[in-house]
Amino acid sequence: MSELADAVGRAVVDAAGVSGDTLGMDDHLALVSASARAEDAARALLQRAVSAARASGASWAVIGGELRMSRQAAQQRFGGAAASADSDVSDQETSSVPEERWLGPVTAFDEMAELDLAGRVGWRTVEVGMFTHRMIRTPTQWAHRRILWRASLATERAEGWIVGCRAFPWIYLVRDLGVPAES
Repeated sequence: MSELADAVGRAVVDAAGVSGDTLGMDDHLALVSASARAEDAARALLQRAVSAARASGASWAVIGGELRMSRQAAQQRFGGAAASADSDVSDQETSSVPEERWLGPVTAFDEMAELDLAGRVGWRTVEVGMFTHRMIRTPTQWAHRRILWRASLATERAEGWIVGCRAFPWIYLVRDLGVPAES
């Protein structure tokens, strides 16, 4: 078994909360449920990874090769689905915000400068698409930060950062500066 499969297996067992050498039916059902959640998470990570690869310039042929499928199959499976991003913003919070827009096109090379400019006038990122950021407008300025995906964000949260959105392999953090937005 590969190291990755072993790590996923340990995570599933931990999430199911089972232990011991003898498992009952409830334990097996907990493993089924945890495995299904892991499969959903892996599927979402794969979609984000493909979207990130496309955004960085990878062709469908190259992506298909990595997935051991044809260019056409890769494009059909992943090309039509927008990368959905996790967000710490509740539906209630975003529905009360009057303005929303998409920032783009941007690339990994220029997006942080663009997010800095947008943040000064009150825009904060809440979702990432291919070459775009969905943003909401607030009355205050926002700082944006991009970090590599990691399990713990305790240090960043202690510094006042919250997750604006996730787009594998990146996590986009935002922080309200508490200063009125520039006009």
